Amino acid sequence: MSLSFPSPMAIALGCMVAAFLVSFACVRAAIAYAHRRGMLDAPGQRRSHTIPTPRGGGIGIVIGVLVSMPAALWLLPPSPGVAIVGAFTVGVIAIAAIGWLDDHGSLPIKPRLAIQLGATLLFCLAVSAHTASLWWAAPLVLAGVWCINLHNFMDGIDGIAALQVVVFGAATGIIAVDAGAFGIGIAAGCLDLAALGFWFFNRSPARIFMGDVGSATVGFIVFALTAMLWAWRTDLLWPELILSSAFVIDATLTLLVRMLRGARWYTPHREHLYQWLVRRGNTHSRVAGGYLVWNLAISVPGAWIALRHPAVAPACCGVAYLLGAAVWRTGKRSCLRRRERHVVA
Repeated sequence: MSLSFPSPMAIALGCMVAAFLVSFACVRAAIAYAHRRGMLDAPGQRRSHTIPTPRGGGIGIVIGVLVSMPAALWLLPPSPGVAIVGAFTVGVIAIAAIGWLDDHGSLPIKPRLAIQLGATLLFCLAVSAHTASLWWAAPLVLAGVWCINLHNFMDGIDGIAALQVVVFGAATGIIAVDAGAFGIGIAAGCLDLAALGFWFFNRSPARIFMGDVGSATVGFIVFALTAMLWAWRTDLLWPELILSSAFVIDATLTLLVRMLRGARWYTPHREHLYQWLVRRGNTHSRVAGGYLVWNLAISVPGAWIALRHPAVAPACCGVAYLLGAAVWRTGKRSCLRRRERHVVA
């Protein structure tokens, strides 16, 4: 009697359900673990919360991803190949491990950056081997390390990073399936549901924060999905960049402004737009909701237009980023004017 192999739809459903359930369960366990180990983020001048809150909840996303995404990428057609799946899995484990250690006790930046560079380089070499030239690995590494760190920078208030990943994962899944990359699409769906399992505990008021184990690893996964879709079909880069526009714009423009001002840009701060909005009296829910509105009103429709009309995809991406930069500048100027009025009063 022969055993029948599960159908692709059964595998897809199993991977996504496993991602959510494992993430949800692990985040619950992480809350108790963080309290026992004293892994608490205390309020401070450079923080946006007001009560001590456990960190490290992103371990739930990581474990949810590891039990689902490699299986989806390997078992569902068309698979990106054993080299890419293996490099992706190793990269997730390595970046999550160094982030988990940092959540237990602050580590110097050099070992963290070295692990990020090594893991990203391994993955980029595997992806570049499927393109016209291995030289693509160089710009991919730079993009990957920046994606890792910008997600770390943007994880500063309740729910904002988790909601960003939920939207990115769902939209990327639809884009990938529509483009014929079913395995990558289901893998993106696994990320979406793993992030949703975490968001339940991270929505305002947060019961636990993502921590470096989550934010840095999520940044790597977002980059990895984008790179895999780019290698599958180069024009898919544009809708993926549009989906990440909210975080890329806020993190990149904030960093550039700090560098131009001569500030120590690599030190912790509260200069991102979302942090200014909270400092001006907006709740975490309202600010995170504002970024969600951008994603649903601009990023998702823009990405869909770029997907359906590849000829105008670069222009769609450019318009989205220019519009986002204008919104960022307007928001910053509004916050600064409100601060000046408060000081004068």
